[in-house]
Amino acid sequence: MTTDIRPLKTEADYENALVDIEGYFEQEPEPGTPEADRFDLLALVIGDYEAKHWPIEAPDAPDALRERMDARGLTQQDLARVIGSKSRASEVMNRRRHLTLEQAWKLHREWGIPADALLRPYPLKTLRATGASSR
Repeated sequence: MTTDIRPLKTEADYENALVDIEGYFEQEPEPGTPEADRFDLLALVIGDYEAKHWPIEAPDAPDALRERMDARGLTQQDLARVIGSKSRASEVMNRRRHLTLEQAWKLHREWGIPADALLRPYPLKTLRATGASSR
């Protein structure tokens, strides 16, 4: 194991860092030791490389709401109580309408969902013409 830790620039650097850090998961270093510092630095450079090469996009409002509802066993009816109506809850969850600022703030306060996830713009689905003829 080398003690020299540098930013990871190539896939080979990344793979070597993964091999280096693997041993720390089998035998965790004592906090405050040079080995613990090395583990922390390896984790930082690995995390930085992964964030640059395989970014994970934060969820938008419907996804964030769905995740919170699943985690807490909440239903769309619970969402309707917070934002004001069943139809609005359905429209938001089906990506047909955005939350209002007031609704986003209320969900942030009451459900603890990060405001940036609730307010980030995302495309809405448009209603398709049914193609049915009128009689």
